[in-house]
Amino acid sequence: MPQSQHNRLAELHNLAAHAHSDAAVAHGKGDHPSAHELSRQAHEHSVNAHRLSEELAAKSVEPSNT
Repeated sequence: MPQSQHNRLAELHNLAAHAHSDAAVAHGKGDHPSAHELSRQAHEHSVNAHRLSEELAAKSVEPSNT
């Protein structure tokens, strides 16, 4: 996998983890509207990371035309 794609995938996973952490803090403070939005963002980042992972996996098993 090219390094730039690997870096993007890692970035998406880090964004999701950070948003999950922020949501947990907001929930702990009783700030439910903010926590809900942060949870939504975390889910979005996780879904994007999953999609990119699947795309990269599919490309890695495609036969090359060399």
